[in-house]
This record gives sequence, C-alpha cells and structure tokens, in this order.
Amino acid sequence: MKRLFAVLILAAVAPAPAGNIYVADYESAADLNVYVVDYESYADLNVYAVDYESYADGEDALWYFVDYESSADVVIYYVDYESEADLKVYFVDYESYAGWNEGHPWQGRLH
Repeated sequence: MKRLFAVLILAAVAPAPAGNIYVADYESAADLNVYVVDYESYADLNVYAVDYESYADGEDALWYFVDYESSADVVIYYVDYESEADLKVYFVDYESYAGWNEGHPWQGRLH
C-alpha cells in the first residue's frame, strides 16, 4: 500500500512529458519561460515544430502547438529578454537539426 501511495505521489509531482505545447498569454500561467535566440549556436534547444501531434511524442526537440491549454503537456511563455528565460530555443527548418546543444536542467523533461 505504501508503495502504491509513493508511486501516485511521484506521478502527481513529476513533470509531464511534452510534445504538446501551449503558448500562454501571461507569464504567470506558464510552466516554462522561453526565449527565442537569433542563432542556432546560442540555443539550449533547437526545436522543430511538427505538423502532427503523434510526431512530437517522446521527443524534447519536436513540438506540436495546441490551441487549448487543457490539451498541452507543457505551457510556455515567450519572454522578451534572454535573462528572463528558463530555456533558450532556436526554431530549425529541418527535423534532423533539432536537439539539445548541451546539458540542461530541462533535458529529458520535455518529451
């Protein structure tokens, strides 16, 4: 019984796998503040926006943007300044270019 309770507690506090991304209108509504950098080499994560939800499943760097917060795995807010960001991203044109540039606290938590 204690083991089941521990599993339920961990499931409740563990970060949800991403893939489905919702862009919040307010910073206070977001799980993660994101800053879009001008160059791929400045990013923590190079992101490729996919056309279908199933393509983003299990991948940190493949994002599918949803229209409703209730459908999202992670809610982001685009900040205006790099210093306000939890994560710096660069949107790439090809899926093969997507991925982490270096270790980051959010690595493995966005899929």
